[in-house]
Amino acid sequence: MAMTDPRQRRFSPEVRERAVRLVRQHQGEHASEWAAISSIAAKIGCTAETLRGWLRQAERDAGQRAGATSEERDRIKALEREVRELRQANEILRKASAYFAQAELDRRFKP
Repeated sequence: MAMTDPRQRRFSPEVRERAVRLVRQHQGEHASEWAAISSIAAKIGCTAETLRGWLRQAERDAGQRAGATSEERDRIKALEREVRELRQANEILRKASAYFAQAELDRRFKP
């Protein structure tokens, strides 16, 4: 599956959930959690570090690990995007205000 947009997700949420579930189910069959992650990652075609990230996020979502849940992260991203847009709008308004104020000053002093 080719990725044209780097923000596009290569693996569906269903594949991620299944991979996390497989790691949890087969963890006892391996010497360590990392061994289980590496084994499952090779089978589904992702890197072990990617799968480890999915596993940690699933733990945060379940309340087993400290940190922002997926919903909180999405909300934070949306708020950051809104703040960025508002700052851009404020900058545009500030420049427009300065431009019109200068035009008004120029108009007043012309004979």
